[in-house]
Amino acid sequence: MSSAPPITQNPDIRFLGRLLGDVIKAYGGEALFRRIEYIRSNSVDRARGIVDAHSVDPGLDALTLDDALAFVRGFMLFSMLANLAEDRQGATAEPGADFASALDRLEKEGISRSDALGLLENALVAPVLTAHPTEVRRKSMIDHRNHIAELMALKDIGRTETADGDLIDQAIYRQIALLWQTRPLRRERLYVADEVETALAYLRDVFLPTLPALYARWQRALGHRPASFLRPGTWIGGDRDGNPFVTADSLRLALSRSAEAVLGYYLGQLHALGAELSISTELAEVTWEVEKLAEKSGDKSSTRSDEPYRRAITGIYSRVAKTYQALAGRQPSRLPFTEAEGGAYPDPASLRADLVDLSHALNRTGAGSLSGGGALGRLIRAVETFGFHLATLDMRQNADVHERVVADLLKVAGVEADYAALDEDARIDLLRSELASKRLLRTPFGSYAEETLSELAIVSAAAEAHGLYGPACITTYIVSKADSVSDLLEVNILLKEAGLFVPGDVPHAAIMAVPLFETIGDLERAPAVMTRWFDLPEVAAMTAARGHQEVMVGYSDSNKDGGYLTSVWSLFEASTALEPVFAKAGAAMQLFHGRGGAVGRGGGSSFAAIRAQPHGTVQGRIRITEQGEVIAAKYGTRESAAANLEAMAGATLLASLENPVLKPEDMTRFSAAMSRISADAFSTYRGLVYETEGFRTFFRQLTPIAEIADLKIGSRPASRTKSDRIEDLRAIPWVFSWAQARVMLPGWYGVGHALKSFGDVGLMREMLEAWPFFQSTLANLEMVLAKSDMDLAERYVALVEDQDMGKAIFGRIRDGWQRTHDSLLGITRQTRLLQKNPALDISIRLRLPYIEPLNLLQIELLKRHRGGEDDPRVREGIQLSINAIATALRNSG
Repeated sequence: MSSAPPITQNPDIRFLGRLLGDVIKAYGGEALFRRIEYIRSNSVDRARGIVDAHSVDPGLDALTLDDALAFVRGFMLFSMLANLAEDRQGATAEPGADFASALDRLEKEGISRSDALGLLENALVAPVLTAHPTEVRRKSMIDHRNHIAELMALKDIGRTETADGDLIDQAIYRQIALLWQTRPLRRERLYVADEVETALAYLRDVFLPTLPALYARWQRALGHRPASFLRPGTWIGGDRDGNPFVTADSLRLALSRSAEAVLGYYLGQLHALGAELSISTELAEVTWEVEKLAEKSGDKSSTRSDEPYRRAITGIYSRVAKTYQALAGRQPSRLPFTEAEGGAYPDPASLRADLVDLSHALNRTGAGSLSGGGALGRLIRAVETFGFHLATLDMRQNADVHERVVADLLKVAGVEADYAALDEDARIDLLRSELASKRLLRTPFGSYAEETLSELAIVSAAAEAHGLYGPACITTYIVSKADSVSDLLEVNILLKEAGLFVPGDVPHAAIMAVPLFETIGDLERAPAVMTRWFDLPEVAAMTAARGHQEVMVGYSDSNKDGGYLTSVWSLFEASTALEPVFAKAGAAMQLFHGRGGAVGRGGGSSFAAIRAQPHGTVQGRIRITEQGEVIAAKYGTRESAAANLEAMAGATLLASLENPVLKPEDMTRFSAAMSRISADAFSTYRGLVYETEGFRTFFRQLTPIAEIADLKIGSRPASRTKSDRIEDLRAIPWVFSWAQARVMLPGWYGVGHALKSFGDVGLMREMLEAWPFFQSTLANLEMVLAKSDMDLAERYVALVEDQDMGKAIFGRIRDGWQRTHDSLLGITRQTRLLQKNPALDISIRLRLPYIEPLNLLQIELLKRHRGGEDDPRVREGIQLSINAIATALRNSG
């Protein structure tokens, strides 16, 4: 094995690290600084192989509990600042992962820009923000981090002072000092309202200004104005699956706060635009449309009598202010000074029409140099993209809940006494009959279960939202645990009760029922379920009218169910098998990928993941969940958001329009190989996780799963039930806890055994060379292997009460890791991990010396905590170490 080359540290990391050291010295004292520096330098020397890892005292034993807490904060802040530096420099960005590069690549294949424009007319690319709890940092920490990023950007362009006259280096130092003195941990569990506000900050401060600017760039690359195909979504306030705290009020809160944010943004842009468009009729011609808007504005000021654009904008501002008042329930901060005709805008299209009249008027003179772009063009684009709702809110609930609610409704209505006892055919017949009838099931004289009333209140709130914000505010209802047609029909029954499903020859569902296929079994059954769904004449008519149908596929539960390789392969197979089902139905397929941050939950490069989808399955329409620490990493600043949104857009173009990379005969050979490898990986993974006696206890004692459940990082419970079975544990804490112990088991276990058993290295190298799916699969596998550490992980075995069992199970894990490591290197022709990806290699190796002492301290604190020590600093230290390790590993949740 070759040794890794020395790390050439990013100059920004050196600069920020030096300032952090100065802050620790100034606020923690020289003695603390020297103790932390001793631990740091020893760890760096061990990581570089300068000294024997077992012969050097890491220096942790000398720390008092107070010093230990300070040490953890110091290492966490260094990792946070290193992440910032890398994101700014694009150290982990992928070359060619942008829109313009995708167009150039397509042109080389004979696919024109007009072909791309045609695709984008009916396209949808949507990053969907969720509240899944994998972000361990408080919003205050993220805010300070973003201020540092803004100051570093000023430093990049040669500025030495801020606009307020502060020296930039001193301002950065001040922000790091604030970080040092900011409490990293939440003391109270998050409520749904907190999660709404956190997501809103990203949507308002990053997405709103960034997307219009990106569209202007894409318009230049295409040579024509594209449709607004990239639009954000959110689950926060609508995702009730396993979260009893999401209610009808949560839905109303999420939508009203979003409307307030987006309309407030429009008002700010209109105010600035009014100052800009000072065009006088004495010097320019003005169209009758603008004159009409000016007359209706109510602006009778003599000083603006010759400035119709300004008066028109005054009127538009007045009407948007009225809209703000109607939807937000209060007055905007800057009140209009006129009363325009027309009152509040009834919908975004009406506002857009007035703005377009201004743009068309500007286009008539000066060769159109004032129209299309600039502030007015960006505002028109924003209204098209964000409407009055900012981000489309999805609803989600478990199929079991729908079954109970529909059963209650049918029983009270006297239609069916025991719906749950019916078989699938009988259920479908009954539900179709109810959906064809205009009669509602609910009666004001009935007595219903509390769950039924809560679910009916949710759909009623959704109908109310459609009336307030327009149908784009909620378009999708995700059904978790969907495994039958009746699961989808039940959703339409509930929608019908709120007027969101209207019977008829061609029924109309204002919100689309979407199945979520999660487990390996669900994914295998997906094509049969969707075939039967499309076979229903009323469904076929609805789908034809809408033009597309969405299917969601989940990485989390499929991984927990079958392991990494079987999960990604089952998703690929399900998508492939669904394509002809949709083609036969004449419906466009819209895939929704439920990805997490960790590789075990679908994490890794979004660009590579989209490009790796089966040929013909993307079709210009794809949605992807973004959650937890991934949201801050991808969308924490406008620069990082722009890069990641570019990558999503570019990858979607390529996946939709590129010529097939594989010949059919090669695809057949490769698929057969993957099926064999996947089956072997599946049995190996299941053998360890579900068929090994004591494994559940081993997992709960080896990892800090219990302590993670105690963190205040989300409003949802860690388990679906009170059971301690792995099947009932949510996928997030399952993956997160293995990452903390540096095992990363969900991201690789079983793969090495399968690759070695398959044995045909030549074929696997051919697959790696030619097949994007296999490239992406092995790239993510390699990343998770590089972030794992079996030597450190073995230290956690000391936490397992039955040492014989612990050592035996861990021995199997270590052997599995080595087989995976060796097999991967053999296929990739490397002598060490990430040899061919130096940027990621350096990024990970830079962090390793800062993670190892955190793991060692975490183990010691876990021993003391589980041994009954009740000093609150021990518990706080454990939680801080979880925070710090997650920050350093980045995509661990």
